[in-house]
Amino acid sequence: MAKQKYYVVWVGKKPGVYTSWPDCQKQVEKFDDAKFKSYESLLEAETAYKAGWKGNWGTGAGAAKADVRSRFGGSKKEHTYSKDDIEYDSVSVDVGTSGNPGPVEYKGVDTRTGEVLFSVGPISKGTNNLGEFLAIVHALAYLKQQNSTKTVYSDSENALKWVKQKHVSSTLVRDHTMKEIWDLVDRAENWLKMNSYKNPLVKWQTKSWGEIKADYGRK
Repeated sequence: MAKQKYYVVWVGKKPGVYTSWPDCQKQVEKFDDAKFKSYESLLEAETAYKAGWKGNWGTGAGAAKADVRSRFGGSKKEHTYSKDDIEYDSVSVDVGTSGNPGPVEYKGVDTRTGEVLFSVGPISKGTNNLGEFLAIVHALAYLKQQNSTKTVYSDSENALKWVKQKHVSSTLVRDHTMKEIWDLVDRAENWLKMNSYKNPLVKWQTKSWGEIKADYGRK
């Protein structure tokens, strides 16, 4: 079992002390010059938060025992991630394609166990990003039925952005060969416009964590 970590956000959307990485991430993602750091105890975190970021945030700041993780906020430093940051009580989605465009299938799995929660396809023709978009929305609808606010992981930045925008920005043509996937995308966009959700949508960090649990193994 991963150790409990505590996350201090000094500069972000809502500064404070957070008990999970997804909650912290929501405060610092796409926030210019965000300053945040993880600690191994609540006391360390609260002490560091009260002391302020100077002397605590940034490489070489050794005032407290902590991981320094500067992932967002315009920093040009290489972002680093630990497997301790994974929220295992979550759903991970991925897409399997044969060509791009080509036949598409997707699934959602329990991140901890790998149990398949839903699986769709193959859809006759589409793209990887459209499949990821459908998979994320499917996961949100699936979790909403269970009144669950679990995190949803995807390794597609484009699809995550489209879901948050409630609209896809794909150059895939809308012809008769693409009708099936576009009909599904239209339905998914409509679901997003008609429904709200509190589930964190988080980018799976493949370089640090390995392939996402839902991976089809077709790389």
